[in-house]
Amino acid sequence: MAPGPRAFDDIRPPEPDLIDDCVHCGFCLPTCPTYLLWGREMDSPRGRIVLMKSGHDDPGPISAAQVDAWDNCLGCMACVTACPSGVQYDKLIEDTRGQVERSEARTRRERLRRRAIFALFTHPGRLRALVPLVALQRRLGPERLLGGRLPRLQAMMRLAPAAGMRAAVRRLPEVTAARGTRRGTAGFLQGCVQRVFFGDVNRATVAVLAAEGWEVHAPRLPRCCGALQLHTGDGGEARELARRTIEAFKRFDVVVVNAAGCGSALKDYGHLFRDDPRWRPRAEAFSARVRDVSELLAEHEPAAVRHPLPLSVAYHDACHLAHAQGVRAQPRALLRGIPSLELREPAEWEICCGSAGVYNLLKPEPAAELGRRKVANLVATGTDLVAAANPGCALQIAAHAAELGHELRVLHPMELLHASIEGRMP
Repeated sequence: MAPGPRAFDDIRPPEPDLIDDCVHCGFCLPTCPTYLLWGREMDSPRGRIVLMKSGHDDPGPISAAQVDAWDNCLGCMACVTACPSGVQYDKLIEDTRGQVERSEARTRRERLRRRAIFALFTHPGRLRALVPLVALQRRLGPERLLGGRLPRLQAMMRLAPAAGMRAAVRRLPEVTAARGTRRGTAGFLQGCVQRVFFGDVNRATVAVLAAEGWEVHAPRLPRCCGALQLHTGDGGEARELARRTIEAFKRFDVVVVNAAGCGSALKDYGHLFRDDPRWRPRAEAFSARVRDVSELLAEHEPAAVRHPLPLSVAYHDACHLAHAQGVRAQPRALLRGIPSLELREPAEWEICCGSAGVYNLLKPEPAAELGRRKVANLVATGTDLVAAANPGCALQIAAHAAELGHELRVLHPMELLHASIEGRMP
């Protein structure tokens, strides 16, 4: 006889008191993407917290309705920004998802589907092997290429950018010397999806850091920082990858990230290791050295000359940069520092684009609806292009802009800054 679902109280989160911080005021509701889509209380942050609370007050099996409500959450953390009571929803949802993954609440099929996604997206070598297939599907279409089979893979390939073979196999140099007055050593996290499909963003980031006086070290390993696993409840794998990341970057003055989801995870390592007396001090010290590249550049006066870029640019707030890390002013200041560049602000900046790590693969229908909503707001600005500081956001926006017939170019802020420093149009 197969074991039944484990009780919620058998696997309590380490910090249950955080649940009681929520006073159910409702300030989170207008900023929650799923509440905006469906208007259901259980699909709001406070509704999900009620489900967490009920699981503790009335122990019993984790229900399918609870799992569905938590799975529907994008983890965008807009509610954290909106909350007047300081509810740490980011920690609550991560702990709760960990409980779900350690229980028997998921079907075998769902577990296998999630495992397959992580077996691909967190392995740059495997992603590189996929590049020829992505190129072929752009010529033939995923339906013709796969014959209607593997719908999830088809969905992923529609989102994938047009990465050329040369770009996919190019490697960053291990060390890039600083130009001018040396400011220190910066360990640069290459990322997994970022290094394969957005290698040009990484090269631009390294070039800008070097131009601003940083000696940049870009170790090939670790392959992944554990962000996707951390944000979806696989704490064991997240901790293993975090240990490797901490060890790989221990000798640098700062640790620099250019992908919002990765930066959010790296800054959360202290919480990830809160019950490990050996690793917690190392994790906290590591996180204190982590900077999004826009944060680091904004902390110092510019060293490299910026040349004019006569462009209008709509800035898209990546959720794990704006909400999870609280970084909003710095990337805007860097873009406004480029002569002749006009920065435009889209409506509903706080609403997620629907990418949310692997959410657009696990929940493609609501993700697509949010993607179309985001594209409409960006197009309404009349912009020449979009600046977005996260690979998932760039993929999501570009894919749904193309679906809606808009030519909406998406660049990372570092690509614009690099072009300005070099005196060329991006």
